[in-house]
Amino acid sequence: MTGGGLANPAPLGLFGFGVTTVLLSFDNAGISSPKLLNLVLAHALFFGGAAQFASGMWEFKANSIFGATAFSTFGAFWISLAAFIWAHEGGLYAMTTELDMTLYFLCWGVLVSLFTVITSRISTAHFALFGGVAIVFFLLALGEWNL
Repeated sequence: MTGGGLANPAPLGLFGFGVTTVLLSFDNAGISSPKLLNLVLAHALFFGGAAQFASGMWEFKANSIFGATAFSTFGAFWISLAAFIWAHEGGLYAMTTELDMTLYFLCWGVLVSLFTVITSRISTAHFALFGGVAIVFFLLALGEWNL
């Protein structure tokens, strides 16, 4: 390693988001064993959550405000989702309904839609990525809505 500069934290944040998303998708699709949920939650807390949040903090240091905001926000998303699911599965939130998760994913869909608008000024790749993630959140909300 040469120099005292900061390495690009974006790959850590992107891998944290991507790997955790793929693992959760296996669980959502029902093509995994019940034990996979524990692996997903562990990844959500530490790789998708803490590592991605740290990546966002390093983006602040690199003066990348959008990267810092996006990675920190998604890191917080994974941590909150893991904590909620663990608490629910452990009986702490036994009265949780499908509407609660519907509203949770709907709020995230709106937030990511705002990110999508912002990315229209950054690049086509960013716009496509965030647009796709926004669609996924709205589809997750629709999938949870079993009223």
